[in-house]
Amino acid sequence: MSPTTPKEIATRFGELRREMDRFVIGHDAVKTGLLLGLMAREHIYVEGPPGMAKTMLAELVATASNLRFYLYQFHRDTRLAELVGDIVIQRQPQGDHGEVIVQSIQKGGVLTAELCVLDDISRSPGEALNVLLRVLNERQFQTERIPLLTAIATSNPTVDDYYNEPLDPANLDRFTIQIRSTGLIQDNQWKDVRQVIDLYSDSQFSEEITPEPVMSRELFDQSYSLLHKVEVPDLVKRGLIDLLTRFVNQFRLDPSNSLITDRSFLVKTVKILKAQALMNGRMQVLPEDLSVLSYLTTFRVPEEIHRNMPALIAETLQRVGE
Repeated sequence: MSPTTPKEIATRFGELRREMDRFVIGHDAVKTGLLLGLMAREHIYVEGPPGMAKTMLAELVATASNLRFYLYQFHRDTRLAELVGDIVIQRQPQGDHGEVIVQSIQKGGVLTAELCVLDDISRSPGEALNVLLRVLNERQFQTERIPLLTAIATSNPTVDDYYNEPLDPANLDRFTIQIRSTGLIQDNQWKDVRQVIDLYSDSQFSEEITPEPVMSRELFDQSYSLLHKVEVPDLVKRGLIDLLTRFVNQFRLDPSNSLITDRSFLVKTVKILKAQALMNGRMQVLPEDLSVLSYLTTFRVPEEIHRNMPALIAETLQRVGE
């Protein structure tokens, strides 16, 4: 019987996490962000230098999710047809009036996938990217709905060495979950560093990575149905408002230095809070679940404020709990 209770769903998402852990040590923030985005059916953006397992983790979670997925690596000459399918041009007779040229699309790529991995998205030319982001946001192409649940986009840092350009802030805002990926060495994660060295020293490895499919579309649908029933108590609401008040009044965040939108911080944040609760087998959000705001502030607020989010959340919890 398919899992239907919060604890059973949490168990299955735990299995998805373990599949990532089998092949990638550390990078806990990226793994958690991927699971939250999948649970809430929100899009995910992961930025970091090469060699930080960004694409590998995205592919792992896509395969283990057992969904129809599409992987595409962007380049400077990416065309829209490469993302949505083949453009078909046909001649159609019009009786005695000759013929007309009709253009249609044989759907593929993003239009037929349930989960997309969009690698090096910041390399995409503007024309293709603008249409893609509109499709992702609306989950619709022209007048037809598409089966897409979540898109996972990866990018190198936007510096000259990587020959890419930063996403426009409004486009970046389309990705609810935003994560900056860093290396185990740079983060002084020496315990994880030792585990990686031990793993590759003691094992015989194949280049082929084959995670077990541990999920199903049915389970994702059940999870999403339960997500809407998760309760958000007044204490959590007051904590969220307290943080937003500090953003605006204490730190003077406004459209000139940040992207604090109603969509992201009133609508999307609530969904991610509920996803955090459900991933832990609960049907009620707890105040400590506000920690997920770290996944929404990465590129929406100044970097120094984002780095200080754990302390800000702790201060908020203390204030609203008094």
